[in-house]
Amino acid sequence: MPNPETKGGPGTPDLHFNPWLAAAVLLLANFMNLIDITIVNVGLPAIQAGLDASSTDLEWVSAGYVLTFSAGLLPFGRFGDLWGRHRVFQAGLIVFTLASVLCGFAPNIETLIVARLIQGVGAAMMVPQVLAIIHVIFPPEQKGKAFAMTGVITSLGAVAGPLIGGVLISADLWELGWRTIFLINLPIGALAIAGSFLLIPRIPAQAATRPDWLGILLFGGFSVCLVLPLVEGRDFGWPWWTFAMMGCALPFGIGFYFWQFYCDRPGRSALMPRSLLTSPAFLSGLGIATAHFSGIAGMFFLLAVFLQSGFGLSPLMSGLLTVPFPVGVMLASTFGARLGTKNKTVWMASGAALMCTGFLALRIVVSSTGDEIISLSFVIPLLLCGMGMGAVVPTLFQSIMASVDNTSAGAGSGAMQAFQQAGTAFGIAVLGQIFFATLGVDGHAPGAASHAAFIQALETALIYPIVLYAAIAVFTLLRGRLRSVKSS
Repeated sequence: MPNPETKGGPGTPDLHFNPWLAAAVLLLANFMNLIDITIVNVGLPAIQAGLDASSTDLEWVSAGYVLTFSAGLLPFGRFGDLWGRHRVFQAGLIVFTLASVLCGFAPNIETLIVARLIQGVGAAMMVPQVLAIIHVIFPPEQKGKAFAMTGVITSLGAVAGPLIGGVLISADLWELGWRTIFLINLPIGALAIAGSFLLIPRIPAQAATRPDWLGILLFGGFSVCLVLPLVEGRDFGWPWWTFAMMGCALPFGIGFYFWQFYCDRPGRSALMPRSLLTSPAFLSGLGIATAHFSGIAGMFFLLAVFLQSGFGLSPLMSGLLTVPFPVGVMLASTFGARLGTKNKTVWMASGAALMCTGFLALRIVVSSTGDEIISLSFVIPLLLCGMGMGAVVPTLFQSIMASVDNTSAGAGSGAMQAFQQAGTAFGIAVLGQIFFATLGVDGHAPGAASHAAFIQALETALIYPIVLYAAIAVFTLLRGRLRSVKSS
């Protein structure tokens, strides 16, 4: 096949490649990362038994990945702009795949934790390039369908990890037990690596400029001080240092903001260009993305606890019960792709309203649950939530990236996904605190509570996403109305 080398200016590929094949490779790698964020949770008990790990060790197996991933998204997104997105994507994919193999063959818990940290770095290298490359390789008339596909993969990844993990651990392939949840990345990663060299276009990098190393340190400090206490706070009982770290995030964030304005000048390269920091569309989009992902990720975390610890379902059965959600995602994303770029505001607001309705229906189902789970009663609420997710995410991604020029696509994609991860951590922290405080038992031993206590805890926690998605629907409509007034 012809070499997909680009010949345009920075950030602009030529047309000697198939953008859909390139997108398939990009989304395969992204899906591998998405499921890896949650798949490990299913295997934690087996990892603890197999490697004689403490509860703190297990927390770092999960938190270490999220920490390096979220801290690296914006810097590596910008490095893609400066050094070539295809190069950074390929390097991240190789690092991620090799780190997955190291996780799978880890002889002790210390090795596993280090491998998970490296995995997070690899994910941070490759993930920002996915949306950045998709943003520039598709013509305007095809971007709606491309972002719809991206939304499907993102939404599926949010719930597929526990299901896939449950299947792999139950199968116990070659008597490897929990190790297969990491080793499955080897064939997937190898396929994606081969595809990245054959199918992804070479997008020219920007003119050589000096990276913003101080900006990287400031953003890293902001990310660590914000995300680490949110991830670990509940497990440690919210000691003083968690609040002190969150307080330190503010000066890091302010320092980063003003430093970016200083760096945005000839001969230097700001980590986040001025054009993004001063764009109301981009900044409001980041706010919506942060809020949106705080609701969905936190609720699926609690739903897994509710079903498994509260009612004794296996990880596999718990995962199967959530299947209506990805079905709803695919239905809405497919229909949304046909709309293209039309009615984006109404479509996104309708999706948020649908999620609000779905979570309200889920609360009604939970409140009417007795001593046994009736799986069919969860179908309609989860289908509605999935359809809402499938309407919101592709449209949101497309609207955010539409406010970013090609030369800053990596920085824009990295920032968006960094705030997405912050929202996820915030949602899990807030909803976990509401749930376990209402449950009235230690989060590490929730099985001591009765069915009625679990029902009351989830009922209380569900108030958050119901109110959240109602607010997002209203805000989206007001935001669209304000834009229409300004443009007229």
